[in-house]
Amino acid sequence: MSVDKLSKILAVIGENESLRAQFVEWCKKVENELGYNGSTRDDLTRYLVDAVYANVPLEKKSLANGLTFEFIPNIHSKVAREFIMSTPGIPDFVWEPQTTKLLLYLSKNAKNVVIGGAYFGDQAVLVADLIKKNNGLLHAFDLNERQLQVLTRNAALNKLSNIKVIYKGLWNDSNTYLNLSDDDDLAFASVANVEGRAANTITVDEYVKANKVPGVDLIMLDIEGSEFNVLKGAVEQLRQPAGTAPNIVFEIHRSYVDWSDGLHNTEIAQFLKSFGYTLFSLRDFQANYDLKDKVIELIQPEDTYLEGPPHGFNMLAIKDISLIQNEHFRIVKNVSPKYLVHKDPALHHPVDGLK
Repeated sequence: MSVDKLSKILAVIGENESLRAQFVEWCKKVENELGYNGSTRDDLTRYLVDAVYANVPLEKKSLANGLTFEFIPNIHSKVAREFIMSTPGIPDFVWEPQTTKLLLYLSKNAKNVVIGGAYFGDQAVLVADLIKKNNGLLHAFDLNERQLQVLTRNAALNKLSNIKVIYKGLWNDSNTYLNLSDDDDLAFASVANVEGRAANTITVDEYVKANKVPGVDLIMLDIEGSEFNVLKGAVEQLRQPAGTAPNIVFEIHRSYVDWSDGLHNTEIAQFLKSFGYTLFSLRDFQANYDLKDKVIELIQPEDTYLEGPPHGFNMLAIKDISLIQNEHFRIVKNVSPKYLVHKDPALHHPVDGLK
């Protein structure tokens, strides 16, 4: 039997919601019992789950707190797949446990939060739900029109009127046209010289001014290599003093950032430090892995273990260090920011273990 034939069979099975759910549970059982030397999910079960969802245009799933998400499962999206395969089956979050925990911690008193790369709202919906008590507004930017349509549906589904969806890409100017490479969560933007096309970018500073936003409390950027450009367009926010300047959570990836001279010497790190920010690498799974009872582990850039194949992780930039001087955080040294179950526990697990 050909691989193509098998994929089509799995797709037909996946059209049945009950069988689809049972198949996912079976895949999770395989992961627990196979004893595979490596990442069973990355190497094996991901392909089975993607095949089963090939004919499923939209899936729906709820969190333990009642927030409900619709999302597109048939585009080989790791965010969607991890949410589908979560343990427990009704999790507390959609994607990246410690990043989500950090965003919620930083948003607890926020009035205005900017997310670049909002996708279907995997983190935006949780933040918006939290800040509604502050009369807070979530400004959600993305160039993926299809995903923003789903985000709009998720806002309505959860009765969140405080998500402002903006079909534009954050950038270092407001007169560029960007192309998006794909529909999935790894899509990246590139400058396109297309005559007659209106610009689809805006800077944080110009957006804040045009919309009379009194101040930005938090900026979250997950835009596959465009983070530095976006920050260059936010200097009016970055130069604000501690207590007024936004806290920043952003992704950094070896494919886009040269850290061969150390993470602390990268252009983006030096740029943020010039505005008085202190940076930390955030330890996390790029997955849906339950870390409910774990503190947030942070690493100073110069103490971050960076060996291994090209990889990415999130970083935190803050001006007020007292924000992380409490029981919710732990500063660690000489470990990787990437949590990986199947790798060396001394480098890739929380310092007090996964359990």
